[in-house]
Amino acid sequence: MKSYKTIYLAGGSFWGTQQYIRNFNGIVSTCIGYANSRIASPRYREVCQGKTGAAECVRVDYDPARISIDEIVRLFFMSINPTSVNRQGSDIGPQYRTGIYFTDSDDGNAIFSTVAVLEDSYDAPIAVEIMPLKNFYRAEKSLQNYLERAPGGHCTISQRIMDFARGNSCGYGIIQSAV
Repeated sequence: MKSYKTIYLAGGSFWGTQQYIRNFNGIVSTCIGYANSRIASPRYREVCQGKTGAAECVRVDYDPARISIDEIVRLFFMSINPTSVNRQGSDIGPQYRTGIYFTDSDDGNAIFSTVAVLEDSYDAPIAVEIMPLKNFYRAEKSLQNYLERAPGGHCTISQRIMDFARGNSCGYGIIQSAV
C-alpha cells in the first residue's frame, strides 16, 4: 500500500488553486475547505463575511515518491503573488490570504527551507503564512471541483499559468527554471 502525505495550500480563492495543483504528476487527490477557523464547521457565507478567521484552502494529498514537498511549494509560488497580504487578484479579505499549512514537522522544515531560497527572487517580503495546521473543515459539496464543472468560472490564476499546469508532468528542472 502506498504511503501518501498531505499538505494544505491557501492561494486566495480555493477554486483556482484546486484546479491548478491537481494537474501535476504525483498529486493523488484534492478537496477544498477552510483552514485554521476560530469556529467549528464554518460555512462559505460565514468565511466570506470574515466571521471565522479561516482561509480558503485546498487539502492536497500527494505521493512523495512522485513529487516532493519542495516541488509542490515551487509550483504553488508560481500560481500566487506571495508578497500580497490578504489578497490574490480581485479577491480581497483575510479569507484570501496565502498560506502553507502542514501536519508533519519534517514537511514544515522543508517548506521553510524552500521558501527561504525563493524569497531572494522577490523585491517585497514574502507574506505567505507558513505554520502547522490548526484545523481543516471540508467545504460544502456544492463548492467542490467548481472549475471542473464551470470552465471559465471565477479564478485568480492567470490562463498562462493554468496552461502550464495542464501541459506539464512536473519535471523538477522545469519547475526551477519557471520560478
